[in-house]
Amino acid sequence: MRATVTLTSRGVVTLPAKLRAALGFKADDALIAEATPEGLLLRPALTLPVEMYTPQREREFDAAEADLAAGLALRDRAAAAPARPAAPAAPGTRRKAGR
Repeated sequence: MRATVTLTSRGVVTLPAKLRAALGFKADDALIAEATPEGLLLRPALTLPVEMYTPQREREFDAAEADLAAGLALRDRAAAAPARPAAPAAPGTRRKAGR
């Protein structure tokens, strides 16, 4: 599809609605403008949200990871420990059946 567009004095180019629809462009989509030997190339820009963490939030993550590591180490030690036999009954006492 081909369209003629106009560049305003402010540098604004409006793409015709049919062209935007054909390319799947929506309002506020980011485009990359690139000069090529053939002319101007416009292509969609991939944008990903970035989350910035404060030093306090990073410390919270570190503490949570340390808690998790400690819990996993405790679980692993318990799983690796040999099973202990039951304590013998005191003299003169009888054990109940099923225990």
